[in-house]
Amino acid sequence: MKTVAKRLYEAMFLVDSNLAASDWDGVLATIKNTLSRAQAEIVSLKKWGERRLAYEINHKSKGTYILCYFRADGYRIPDIERNVRLSEQIMRVLIVNTENRTIKDIEKDPPVVQAEKHKDEVEQNTEEQPQTTDATLSAEAAAEAASPLRSTSNEEKQEETEQADETQKTEKK
Repeated sequence: MKTVAKRLYEAMFLVDSNLAASDWDGVLATIKNTLSRAQAEIVSLKKWGERRLAYEINHKSKGTYILCYFRADGYRIPDIERNVRLSEQIMRVLIVNTENRTIKDIEKDPPVVQAEKHKDEVEQNTEEQPQTTDATLSAEAAAEAASPLRSTSNEEKQEETEQADETQKTEKK
């Protein structure tokens, strides 16, 4: 008998946001149970984010997405999809083959976490920057005006403005 190698799959589960907020452990247990019935090995399971749905599903307008990477035999995927359709907690699932995915890609933070980290970094940088005073701004403006690069760009802007004015005058005639 020939053994089939388990392949890496990516699954995006969609659950009701209210249910995810009130019973997060229950939702994760449902997903893990669904995958374990198909003899799948979970590689990674994390919250991807909460979004407003494009259209209502089961009278729900918001959903929480859960990203899961798992290894399973290919013939088990229809079983997982069937179990999701029978589940009352999971609204939808999308499963794709991701054999090309590296461990680095799998461990990468979801967009929600990346956005939060970026927001925190921006707030930290804003707090760390010293407050500029009028004297500092005046010194910076003087330095920019004295810069040869700055004066060249001002001259170019002036020439462009003059050319635009001449073009308008000729068009009016």
